[in-house]
Amino acid sequence: MKLLITWLLIWPFGLAWAQVAPAPELSIKAVFMYNFTRFIDWPEEAFAGPSSPFIIGIVGEDRMGAVLLETVAGEKVGNHPIRVQPVQSAAELKECHLLYINVTDFKQLTQTLALIGQRPVLTVGEAPTFTRQGGMIRFLTRNNKIRLEISPGALRAAQLGISSKLLQVADIVK
Repeated sequence: MKLLITWLLIWPFGLAWAQVAPAPELSIKAVFMYNFTRFIDWPEEAFAGPSSPFIIGIVGEDRMGAVLLETVAGEKVGNHPIRVQPVQSAAELKECHLLYINVTDFKQLTQTLALIGQRPVLTVGEAPTFTRQGGMIRFLTRNNKIRLEISPGALRAAQLGISSKLLQVADIVK
């Protein structure tokens, strides 16, 4: 069952992976982030209007931006075209719907998460303490495989719904 759920998470790119060499780590994470939009529900008030962009922001070292741009090119979340942008200010941070936080410094991570507060922003990161500090989804590598660690409480606090299918393939943090 977990294999099927994992396949759903990486679809439509799963076929391409089977036909070529394994994708680099960043590409796999970018595909996961795009597919999170299929398993997470944002409240309608999270959007400025019915066709306003779905913004994926990047905080910290931007090693993901180009790969993420390529992954989501031409895609939408409902009626919302996806836009990827580096985040340079607190105002830009608050416009995001999905935020990839690529920082490992405890203080900087704490400050970034505090600026978001309870806003409906899906936070994704890789720092070892990410979910314990209030982040929602953490990428980690175990046995040379990318795994997910999810904090359902953080998602609920931000009024984001999450599919049980996504929870089934993740380690849950309480």
